[in-house]
Amino acid sequence: MLKLSPICSAVVLALSTLTIAGCSDAPEAPQTKTPAKQASTSKADIYQDYLNRDVRDDIFYFVLPDRFENGDPTNDQGSQTDPISRGGFDPTHKGYFHGGDLQGLKNRLDYLQDMGITAIWLTPILRNRAMQGPSAGYHGYWVVDFTELDPHFGSNDDLKDLIDTAHSKGMKVFFDIITNHTADVIKYKECHYPDGSHRNTETYLCDYKYMEQLAQGDTYTPFIVEGEENLKVPAWLNDPKYYNNQGDSKWHGESAVNGDFMGLDDLNTRMPEVVDGFIDIYKNIITNFKPDGFRIDTVKHVDMSFWQKFSPAIMQHAKEQGIPNFHVFGEVYDGDPAFLSRFTTIGKMPAILDFGLQGNADAVFANTESPQKLEQLFDDDDYYRDADSSPDQLLTFIANHDMGRIGLFLNNNFPDSSEAEKTQRSILTHAFMYFARGIPVVYYGDEQGFTGDGNDQAAREDMMPSVTASYNDNNLLGTDKTTADDNFDQTHPIYLKLAEFADIYKTHAALRKGIHLTRHADEEPGIYAFSRIERSEQQEYLLVFNSSTEQKKVVLDASSKQYQPLYGAKLPLKAQNGSVTVNVPALGFVIYKANDRINPVIASDIKVVTAEVDKRSPDFINIEYDLSGITQQPSLYKVTTEFVNHQGVYQMGATDFTPPYRAKILASDIKGGVNGQVRVTIDNLNGDVQQKEISLKL
Repeated sequence: MLKLSPICSAVVLALSTLTIAGCSDAPEAPQTKTPAKQASTSKADIYQDYLNRDVRDDIFYFVLPDRFENGDPTNDQGSQTDPISRGGFDPTHKGYFHGGDLQGLKNRLDYLQDMGITAIWLTPILRNRAMQGPSAGYHGYWVVDFTELDPHFGSNDDLKDLIDTAHSKGMKVFFDIITNHTADVIKYKECHYPDGSHRNTETYLCDYKYMEQLAQGDTYTPFIVEGEENLKVPAWLNDPKYYNNQGDSKWHGESAVNGDFMGLDDLNTRMPEVVDGFIDIYKNIITNFKPDGFRIDTVKHVDMSFWQKFSPAIMQHAKEQGIPNFHVFGEVYDGDPAFLSRFTTIGKMPAILDFGLQGNADAVFANTESPQKLEQLFDDDDYYRDADSSPDQLLTFIANHDMGRIGLFLNNNFPDSSEAEKTQRSILTHAFMYFARGIPVVYYGDEQGFTGDGNDQAAREDMMPSVTASYNDNNLLGTDKTTADDNFDQTHPIYLKLAEFADIYKTHAALRKGIHLTRHADEEPGIYAFSRIERSEQQEYLLVFNSSTEQKKVVLDASSKQYQPLYGAKLPLKAQNGSVTVNVPALGFVIYKANDRINPVIASDIKVVTAEVDKRSPDFINIEYDLSGITQQPSLYKVTTEFVNHQGVYQMGATDFTPPYRAKILASDIKGGVNGQVRVTIDNLNGDVQQKEISLKL
């Protein structure tokens, strides 16, 4: 653990800057904060009004309630009346309930608010099967009753009280929901004995049966163990006919959608009755509890047609219930934007978790890979742009409960580096998540330097004092504490930095909703520079990150004669011969705001240079444009693509604000496909609007 001298500790606490790097053998990374200027719209206004606040203004905190704080020990064993949801409490075991609950979370709302958190995302909290095999349902993903809170966490009234209290503080509450599966109740005669125990005691798996096998009559015979026929609520979920019953997933091909998750009962999400049933379930959840949105589990393992109906129905119902900015985002565990985006375009889901950013941000700042990976990542944002979704609605993160913590990645990638360097890298990676496009999500405990020993159970430590030996032997970043201590430390250097980042984020709309434009990316570890530009303000925020352990500088085209420092520097930047030179400390970053608006530019012409089936997502046509006469960087242009649909009328396709300007249009929607017709409107956001109809046949 990091040992701070009394003087160094005092500096950390007094200045709230990571001067620990200057008190150790790690490379220095001084970060001097200049007070941020207040935005024209008071941040206090939107951060008190949770109901009408745009989700892009939020900062999320993702938490497992069981591992946070035990506010009511009387519910530690769960249900007093229903044995299926009772027991599983053993705080010494990382796979059992540890006692955290909603009362504990409510008691700690001020801790989250002081860190700048505005939205809390809870892992699933509906009533679970308490025990399943050698583990407990502390995580919430083994639901048997979709109408009530799991008694280990409290009552339905406790949930309403938590939401009301959070709302009174201007904070939102998001539920983690499941449509792919329920708890493991259905068994197969070919795999299980009558008591439900498994015939295969080596793998405890049932071989997956493909659709071709089913067509030939090779099927499993589902049954339910006596006494468990009516476990699930609502009652229709107890009928095996609504499930695929094809055995355990092989995690690829058709089995990824139709197979059971290690025995969990996989629903047939192609059936209209299942789609309508889950729409009703979650409409009732919205009506009864008034959450502010849903995170949806295991999205890619559900049939795409399910999402096309489910997502719009849920969003519409939330609006009817008086929740105008209800947001839905899905978990699609894949790092390729060409695949991830299919669920926001074809699947009509408003947003997904940005696994692409997670992988690339960690590769650059928590490892030593090229910053050009980030340039490519944001160039791929065109995949997300369609009529009703965009990349700035994605939820961004750098660690989670499945893959593990940022501290784990740092320990694995830099085993010989000092703790101070790892702490600084954690702060730098978090900063990138806060200020790049998207909505930041902090994984609970990362603000306290938690590291974990691995993924899954090993990454789900207790914030309250832990008695789990495999957690308590971990070396936390930035502190002398262990997980055996109370870890709600508001003087922890990472916590302090995240609170500081939140204040900057909330003060400047461009850092929340501005256009993200890459300005420079080094080939080797070093500089990634980008702009955030709010469309109406049109002043550049220049952000330059340094992933190297040495100080770096970069020369960039200037959009203003002078830039004011907002973070990481003391003196203004002054342009010379149309350029600015930006110096960035080792493992640090700087933020500047331009004094002047970006000069408007006018394109002399627009033409299609590419119209072809997209190589990475063949269901789409990739259209790329050239705007003639634009050389200034950065420059502002809004390029909107409409296409002629099968009814012969123009339909909205995509909007792009960053070069190279593109549109990704679903081929089946365009009359004539790659030989169809588009109407392109280019707007320099300063009054010059041009429109052109173009045949895609080149």
